[in-house]
Amino acid sequence: MLTISQFLIAVAVFLLIMQFLKLQRVRRQLPPGPIPFPVFGTLIQLNFQFNRDLLMKLAKIHGNIFTLWFGWAPVIVLNGFQAVKNGMTTHPEDVSGRLVSPFFRAMAKGKGIMLATGHTWKQQRRFALRTLRDLGLGKRGLEHRVQEEAHYLVAFFASIKGKPMDPSFSLVHSVSNVICAVVFGHRFSREDETFHELIRATEQLFKFAGSFIHHLYEIFPWLMCHLPGPHKKALSCYDVLSSFTRREIRMHMERGTPDEPQDFIDFYLAHIKKTKDEPRSTYNEDNMVCSINDLFLGGSETTSTTLNWGLLYMVANPDIQEKVQQELDAVLGPSQLICYEDRRELPYTNAVVHEVQRFSNIISVGMPRVCVRNTTLLGFALKKGTIVFPNIASSLYDPEHWETPRQFNPGHFLDKNGNFVSQEAFLPFSIGHRVCLGEHLARTELFIFFANLLRAFTFRLPERVTKINTEPVLGGTLQPHPYRICAIPR
Repeated sequence: MLTISQFLIAVAVFLLIMQFLKLQRVRRQLPPGPIPFPVFGTLIQLNFQFNRDLLMKLAKIHGNIFTLWFGWAPVIVLNGFQAVKNGMTTHPEDVSGRLVSPFFRAMAKGKGIMLATGHTWKQQRRFALRTLRDLGLGKRGLEHRVQEEAHYLVAFFASIKGKPMDPSFSLVHSVSNVICAVVFGHRFSREDETFHELIRATEQLFKFAGSFIHHLYEIFPWLMCHLPGPHKKALSCYDVLSSFTRREIRMHMERGTPDEPQDFIDFYLAHIKKTKDEPRSTYNEDNMVCSINDLFLGGSETTSTTLNWGLLYMVANPDIQEKVQQELDAVLGPSQLICYEDRRELPYTNAVVHEVQRFSNIISVGMPRVCVRNTTLLGFALKKGTIVFPNIASSLYDPEHWETPRQFNPGHFLDKNGNFVSQEAFLPFSIGHRVCLGEHLARTELFIFFANLLRAFTFRLPERVTKINTEPVLGGTLQPHPYRICAIPR
């Protein structure tokens, strides 16, 4: 006769077998992929990892559209340029939802732009795009702020007088000040301790994203939320950003809304008043705080990290650095203000900036989409709520579209006559309805900062340093290992 414990074990085994068989029935209706198991899905086969290189390896086995399982939830992965493009643009509205995972729900509570979905996301994104344009996005007004920060950055590098330095904080300080001026209406000095606190909080957030503890939180949120650990520190870092943003909003409110709004907060406060009687309005202080946090996080970390890689690649490829400088010297005067429009006369420099973006490929995994209605994706019928993951990195490394995908090669963006050519597989800002809303600003910053630095300095390794580590540090973004370089005035 069975004991109670034996009976319970038998029931548990029976239920697991039934769930396993159910998973096998469901998976036959989805794109191919590894065999899922109850509770863990395919995480055991993946060794609890989820990164772009692993996804590209799986695509060689299962094809450019395949299914992974996180627990009971299927995740449809798109790999390679053609699959990513077709999947995100054939029915773009159908795959415009955002998966708000347990950790990010705890962090931003589905508000703002980046981590919102549905009606909230549409209203917040539409307002942000319109306001950024009103504040000069795509015009000379905002470009002037980039030029101003580039001037400060060059002056600081010059003050080091060619001595070894870590450029990372200087880069993030200059890039962040552009978005700070747009959002808050002012910049921060290098000595401002509040600004240092914001940068530290931002760095901690991006380091935590994609870590093992982060993955554990997403799988077992009901357990992790009661335990101490790095996840608590990451959530507190987001609170630091939110607290600072709320202080800035209070200062704006005390000052009063000006007749002519000067920054993003002014525009948002005015819009809250304008829409206060609209029943479906999502314009409120909480959404304003999260939208500003999104602009700050997205407008500082990614661009500064790309520039950080750019300087490292110039040290690793002195011949390319020299060719950029030769072009800059031939086209621009030594004190000429560099504009984004100058890229048309500087095809090699423009190609190098693009190749830095492609090759550094700083987004480790990226943000998944969610089907907002039943749809068809590359011939497969998907239900509303299905998670879709476009592996953007696979487009930037797609061997069918890049001659030497795993080598730093500016020739990817040049024709045989040395003219700059755009490449359709160049998707660092994503594609479809969720494309990065700060794309134009990021492109402007990358070109102006990079060109100013290369015109003013030659970058070299310090004496007695011979090795360059170009392997990334895994995190929310792929950072270079800390390094020191010398900026030698030209």
